[in-house]
Amino acid sequence: MKKLLLFLTVLFCGLISINKSIYGQVDLYLNDINVYVDGYGKIGIYTLPDTIKQISRATILVGTGPDAVFDYYEDVDAEEPTTLLDNPTFGDYEIYGSYNNNYSGYPPNVLEKLNIYCWQDQNSIIVKYTIISREVDAVDAIVGLDLVPQVEDSYSGGDTVTYSSQNKVISVRKTEAVGFRSLSEDFKSIANFLWFDGYNEDSAYYNWLTYNDIDSLFITDPDDPNVDDPVIIPAFSEQTVAPGDSLIYYVAIAYGLNEADMQTSMQQAVDKYGLLTSVENDETLPSVFSLNQNYPNPFNPSTKISYQVPQKGLVTLKVYNVLGKEVTTLVNEEKPAGFYSIDFDARGLSSGVYFYSIQYGSSIQTKKMTLLK
Repeated sequence: MKKLLLFLTVLFCGLISINKSIYGQVDLYLNDINVYVDGYGKIGIYTLPDTIKQISRATILVGTGPDAVFDYYEDVDAEEPTTLLDNPTFGDYEIYGSYNNNYSGYPPNVLEKLNIYCWQDQNSIIVKYTIISREVDAVDAIVGLDLVPQVEDSYSGGDTVTYSSQNKVISVRKTEAVGFRSLSEDFKSIANFLWFDGYNEDSAYYNWLTYNDIDSLFITDPDDPNVDDPVIIPAFSEQTVAPGDSLIYYVAIAYGLNEADMQTSMQQAVDKYGLLTSVENDETLPSVFSLNQNYPNPFNPSTKISYQVPQKGLVTLKVYNVLGKEVTTLVNEEKPAGFYSIDFDARGLSSGVYFYSIQYGSSIQTKKMTLLK
């Protein structure tokens, strides 16, 4: 019901052609394409000036088991509103939002952060997905995409879906074409099928995420009485994610008047990705080791502890009571350079002062926190 209400709002807001967020949504009008992102992270692409739909939906999937898949329809809720940033970190425009699993409350408990980089004169975008685990234990997660192209705003068949192992592009074309490409790592599997009502069940999603094969050619038959849009489920390799850790994936989405035009737009995104990662590497890697004050503080029953390490090394983070007795070990593993945060759940502990101490190489830092019940 909530997404039906959102859709009705979109119809109203879609009449207003302005490049700003409205009610936690963004309609961004570039030279030749309209990039639309709703309040729950769904990406749609329309061509201009006639606003013809080319991509109905691109959303993220995170699976940790046959009955535990984080998906747009069943789980996603907004944590930070979808917004067109005033000061983009890269590109002419940047769309940002974050989304949790509060709508369903079902596992996996993850936070999705979405950054979309766009250019005024470019018919391709770069999407950065950051998936942060909020589970209390490490999980084996498979991240994938739920892609529903609707080339030329038609679901009457005639779509040809191909995947090139040379340029790594998933192509969907009638006369016009759209494409998808992973920029950060290759897809491990790609499953294609005709859209059908109710396909978005956890067990079905997990089967596609664990497909472990690549469908290289798929053609929708206009003479098939059940013909509809193709659905594409590409997936990455399984990763073990510790509590508070994140997985980051970059995906390019492109449009063209034909296949060659789409491939040209896709190459523009690939070229921009090389610049983007250079900028991020220069700006985001920490230069010093530090432990931050937990937040909130005082807290009840949980708080977040964050830290940063400038180079790869062994990190140990422990919590102690006022007598110096170890309460728990939150981290004890080798970490690459970066920024990290982890939740400390103090349920079962008594009120009072506690200390958390981090060791990185020969350096140790300690801070105090207060549990109030």
